[in-house]
Amino acid sequence: MPRALLLTGDAAEELDTMYPYYRVQEGGWDVDVSSRTMRDVQLVIHEFDPNSDAYVEKNGRKLPVDVPWAEVDVERYDALIIPGGRAPEWIRVDADVRRITEHFFARNLPIALVCHGAQVPAVYGLLKGRKTACFPPITGDMENAGATVIDAPDVVDGNLVSCRGWPDMPQFGRAMMEVFSKSVDPAST
Repeated sequence: MPRALLLTGDAAEELDTMYPYYRVQEGGWDVDVSSRTMRDVQLVIHEFDPNSDAYVEKNGRKLPVDVPWAEVDVERYDALIIPGGRAPEWIRVDADVRRITEHFFARNLPIALVCHGAQVPAVYGLLKGRKTACFPPITGDMENAGATVIDAPDVVDGNLVSCRGWPDMPQFGRAMMEVFSKSVDPAST
């Protein structure tokens, strides 16, 4: 059975995290959640409030962790998922997060980026010359990292599939599973 690694941390957006987590399992994949420690990750819920200029945040569910970043054996995994929220801001400074992310890019394995998740590979220069979607306010950051930002719910660039955020999940989920399935069975569509 193919296995995906979901790379995250506290303040990951709940829908950005849980939808891909369950979708890959629905598609017949195993998925391991990886964070800094084995402590459950505190997910957050981002909502848009007409009385606020930015999204508002409240605590969401807790997500159990299967393996800490330092113990991830990248050879065990067939795909990588990096959800959005605020987690990408801080997880990208960890040396093991870099090691893990660079492995998937170097081997052209499937990578799913949701919302702010694009911040992780962008900071390592891995999106240079690539097409990606992202949460619209970080478009400039992605362009400064050399990416071409596409304003669409499901951007596929070879092994890379991305979206702007949780409202895109229906389209993104289908595209993600197509990219993931092709990687383990080239005859599948």
